[in-house]
Amino acid sequence: MDSSDDADFVHGDGEHDPETEKLLHSRRTVLKSIAVAAAAAGTGAGAAPAAAAAGRTAAGSAYAVAAGASVEVALSVNGQLRKLVLEPRVTLLDALRERLGLTGTKKGCDRGECGACTVLVDGERVKSCLTLAVMRGGAEVTTVEGLARGEELHPVQEAFIRHDAFQCGACTPGQIMSAVACINEGHTGSEAEIREWMSGNLCRCAAYQNIVAAVADAAKEVRR
Repeated sequence: MDSSDDADFVHGDGEHDPETEKLLHSRRTVLKSIAVAAAAAGTGAGAAPAAAAAGRTAAGSAYAVAAGASVEVALSVNGQLRKLVLEPRVTLLDALRERLGLTGTKKGCDRGECGACTVLVDGERVKSCLTLAVMRGGAEVTTVEGLARGEELHPVQEAFIRHDAFQCGACTPGQIMSAVACINEGHTGSEAEIREWMSGNLCRCAAYQNIVAAVADAAKEVRR
């Protein structure tokens, strides 16, 4: 993404909003990772073992591996340690859905625009279609499946049910995960603030009023 791409995401006042900053950072990091992997393939280095150890680049967040090689990635997912052998190009979203069977996290636009794939990584909301699984090694990942405690739903889940904050349900897991982060970040002081900090999650059914009401209600419950 060049500077002209970045300009498309700037508000009229010349400032980035918080969600846009995270989106741009994620996209740049993904592009760096892809570039590093391509460079490694072009060197013609000798074939590495199937689970080749990957050398970290100076950027500290991307891996350089030989063409066709895979790496072992250890993630703590919903409190359980999971080890996966993956190609470096596999996104966190595909690792969760296709390798671990956690299909609650939805694949929407696959471009970081809709927010349906939102998960928490070390407590921060992340659009999992824009981050590579290898970049999150050792991280604590929480998906919508990890919010409930047995039969007891998370306050945000209960609030979404009370306020009928979903219709088709496609965006609901991402909305819920983003709402959990929004509350934890303390961005629920007003309806306008909730709308601003939930703006990275789109609802094609336009249930925004109900979603905002659910977030505000859940925030009161969490603060008790």
